[in-house]
Amino acid sequence: MVSHPDVADSSTIRDRAIRNNAAAGSAVSNEEFVDALPKVELHVHLEGSMLPGTVLALARRHQVDDIPTSEEALREWYAFKDFSHFLRVYRTAVRVLRDEDDFALLARETALGLAAQNVRYAEIYFTPYIHTMRDVPIEDVFAGINRGRAEARAATGIEIRWMADIPGGLPDVDILEVADLTVGYAIAHGGDSVVGLGVGGAEAGVPRPQFAEAFAAARAAGLRSIPHAGETTGARTIWDSVEYLGADRIGHGIRSLEDPALLARLRADGIPLDVSPTSNLCTGVVADYPSHPLPRLIAEGLSVTLNSDDPPMFGTTLREEYLHALRDLGLSRAAVAGLATAAVRHSFLDEDRKEALVAEQRAAVDALTAR
Repeated sequence: MVSHPDVADSSTIRDRAIRNNAAAGSAVSNEEFVDALPKVELHVHLEGSMLPGTVLALARRHQVDDIPTSEEALREWYAFKDFSHFLRVYRTAVRVLRDEDDFALLARETALGLAAQNVRYAEIYFTPYIHTMRDVPIEDVFAGINRGRAEARAATGIEIRWMADIPGGLPDVDILEVADLTVGYAIAHGGDSVVGLGVGGAEAGVPRPQFAEAFAAARAAGLRSIPHAGETTGARTIWDSVEYLGADRIGHGIRSLEDPALLARLRADGIPLDVSPTSNLCTGVVADYPSHPLPRLIAEGLSVTLNSDDPPMFGTTLREEYLHALRDLGLSRAAVAGLATAAVRHSFLDEDRKEALVAEQRAAVDALTAR
C-alpha cells in the first residue's frame, strides 16, 4: 500500500485537516466541515439530476405515460432492483424532456442545486442521442442547457461544463453510428461548453475498443476522454478504456482492485477514478457502505474523486457523499480534504483556476481550524 497522491500533493490542506481533527474536532461538526469546503463535481449526469417535482411537472405538461404521478410513487419507482432496472427507469424518465425550456430548467436547477452545496465548478455528463432519437432537435438541447448554465452562473457564480456521453446498451440501434453522432453533436454545437466525451449506460456487451475511432476523433478536436468503466464489469473494461480510448479519467473504476497490474498502470499514469459510492449501492454493484472499495482505492495510492452520479434517483447529493465518506466509509477529514483537492486537480479547468480553488479550500480549512 502507498499513500494517496492527491492527499500528498495537497499537504497543506491535509495537515490543517489533521490539526482540525485533533484539536477542534469536537467543536466543528462533520456537516460544518463539509459545508465549508469548496467542492468540484466531476461525475454527475444532467438527465439523472431531475428533481422529483420537475419530473412530475414535465410529465403532466407533456402528458407522458408510464411516469408515477406523486413524489412518493416516484421514490418507490427509484428503488432499483439492479443496474439494468436502473437503466430502464432512467430512459423512461428522460421522455419528459421535450423542448428548449425543459432543458434550460433542468440545467438551471441542477447547477443551482450544486451551488447550494458550495460546489464551485462541475463537469456534467449529458446524453444528446437519447433526445435526438425522440426527434428533439439537437439545437434545442444545446440552447436549453447552455441557457440554464448561464442563468445559474449569473445567479451564483458556479461554472458548468458538459461531457457528451455515448449511451451503451440501447436496444435496436447501431452503437457506432450513435457514437459518431455524439461526437459530431459535441464538435458542431458544443463550442467551449463541452470539454469531453464519455460512454455510459451498460458495460456488459458493450466492449470499449469499438469506440476507439470515435474517441480519437473527439481527442483530435480537443475533447477529453472520460469513459465509464469497471462499475458492473471487471478490470478488462478499464484496461480497454485506457489502451483504446486514451482515458483521462475513469468513471467509477471500482473493479480495478481485481488486477494488481492495472492498479500499477493507473498509479503510473496518474489516471483518476471518479467514484460514486451511493450510486454503487443503489444499483446493487456494492452491498453496503462498509464494503465499498473507496478506502481501499485510496490506500492503493490511486487518484480518486468523490461524486454523486444521479443524485435524486439515488436519494443523495454531493454533500451527502462527503458525509457518507466520513460517517460510513471511515475516512478521516484529512482524506476527505484530499478528495476535494483531487477533484480540483483532475478537472479540466485551467491551471490558474485550479490554484485559486485549492487556495479557497486551504482557507476554508484554516478558518475551521481557528474556531
